[in-house]
Amino acid sequence: MSETEPNPWLSRLRQVHARIDAAARQAGRDPASIRLLAVSKTFPAEAVAALAACGQADFGENYVQEGAAKITALRAAGPQLRWPRLHWHFIGPLQSNKTREVAEQFDWVHAVDRLRLAQRLSAQRPAERDGQPLAPLQVCIQVNISGEASKSGVAPEAVAELAHAVAGLPHLRLRGLMCIPAPAEGLQGQRAPFARLRELLEELGRQGLALDTLSMGMSADLEAAVLEGATIVRVGTALFGSRPPLRGTHASGPGGANGRA
Repeated sequence: MSETEPNPWLSRLRQVHARIDAAARQAGRDPASIRLLAVSKTFPAEAVAALAACGQADFGENYVQEGAAKITALRAAGPQLRWPRLHWHFIGPLQSNKTREVAEQFDWVHAVDRLRLAQRLSAQRPAERDGQPLAPLQVCIQVNISGEASKSGVAPEAVAELAHAVAGLPHLRLRGLMCIPAPAEGLQGQRAPFARLRELLEELGRQGLALDTLSMGMSADLEAAVLEGATIVRVGTALFGSRPPLRGTHASGPGGANGRA
């Protein structure tokens, strides 16, 4: 790409930010209060590097081995390049036998849906990385907001019990809730499940939990999510394009791939 040609990565990033900004203004919100999470699952490290070079800092992965390989490669390359510090979010269903690598490598986990999983992440989160103190693992509880058997997540009526238990674990910081609702027609249909998740977060606040994160909304419905209070939107297709076919090593385990971004 020559200096006179437009940068397609920067163009797509600006287009997504423009959508977020417009929805935030409609809701009377500060666009800076909404974090864009670029869902890079199945895309190579080179694609992440291209977007990072445009200033994107947060990346989401669904598959432990794939994500860990990218993190290792890009952590090594980052200091030589003018990137922001990258923040890595694990957003897929997580099997108990995969928790150690996630606890050691990632900064966030969005799909905690059972106490045993949170306990393993807590026990396996190291105190430091590369000789530097390591912050607690930031976690969200995934809520099966639409009651779909094909998706992971705790039932809405069980959120409070799990949230209070997770909030008491060392080496974790419970930040909020995440959901992937069933597809819906029209803006109002899309907003309804996001409104329910926001109401659950507000109820947890009334119960004494200081939470600040609603991870909800993807490429097709981010406007509805922002209107209902999303603080993280998870966008893949609108930034990276159509995803490459899944390979056998990407098996996500029980719960499936948790939907498209």
